Amino acid sequence: MTEALYLEDLQPGQKFVSHAEEITETAIKEFAAQFDPQPFHLDHEAAKATLFGGLAASGWHTAAFTMRLNVTGGPKLAGGIIGGGEINWPMPTRPGDLLHVEYEVLEVIPSRSRPERGTILLKTETKNQNGAVVQTSIVRLIVPRRPA
Repeated sequence: MTEALYLEDLQPGQKFVSHAEEITETAIKEFAAQFDPQPFHLDHEAAKATLFGGLAASGWHTAAFTMRLNVTGGPKLAGGIIGGGEINWPMPTRPGDLLHVEYEVLEVIPSRSRPERGTILLKTETKNQNGAVVQTSIVRLIVPRRPA
């Protein structure tokens, strides 16, 4: 998708899908070493004895990976991806997983006090190559209105 989407271009029920990218074991370990150095993110043997039962990416790595997919392959929102919400990791991301993100616009709300913009409520599901959901989020994003 190349053309920027403004508030007027979005409607509830609208869906988008990003491209897919592989998350590698090397990337999982490098991220963990720097930001989340827990044994189940760094060492196969140590990870076997945990509730993950094997090496798993940090949830924060999955979130960062998802953000890259949002920017490089998700809906191109005018003004960028600005906002926040809640995030959940229903199952671990594993080395070799091929991740993509599916998006659904839940609400589109023009601002009453800021006529130049509004917000959208966006549901995202990051899925692996088997269609299993490894991350979910519901976020409220600021989206500009189309300039006059």
